[in-house]
Amino acid sequence: MATRGRKPKPTAIKVLEGNPGKRPLNENEPKPERQAPECPSWLEPEAKAEWERMAKTMEAIGILTEVDMAAFAGYCQAYARWKEAEEFLSKHGTIFKTPSGYIQQVPQVSIAQTYLKVMKDFCSEFGLTPAARTRIQVNTEDTDTDDPMENLLRVK
Repeated sequence: MATRGRKPKPTAIKVLEGNPGKRPLNENEPKPERQAPECPSWLEPEAKAEWERMAKTMEAIGILTEVDMAAFAGYCQAYARWKEAEEFLSKHGTIFKTPSGYIQQVPQVSIAQTYLKVMKDFCSEFGLTPAARTRIQVNTEDTDTDDPMENLLRVK
């Protein structure tokens, strides 16, 4: 079932902004340890550069944690591929003439658009990103267990 209205901001960002709307903050939002995950070795070099550029800042303000590794790696990989397509377009243009004389769009236009959408999706979907995490409420009843799986199953 879809939620209505604008997607909520992460509580960490609301706190950084001083909670300008003065609305109650989500006290039951999951709060994983504020530590950026290590950069995966399999990322492309440009994706690793984006990881290094963004990870420390996002960790410092509390919006990147260990549990965000897959989503953040996906974002970085999509960023690298989007950048590669955009660099091609800057160098070669967006259209070409076929041998039969027709004007066509180069495939990199579609590739760039696809990866731009993937980057956007990684920033908001699946409950793995900080913004999507604000829609999750942790069940605060009987949370005194040391079993991580039990705690995970209790998330509403």
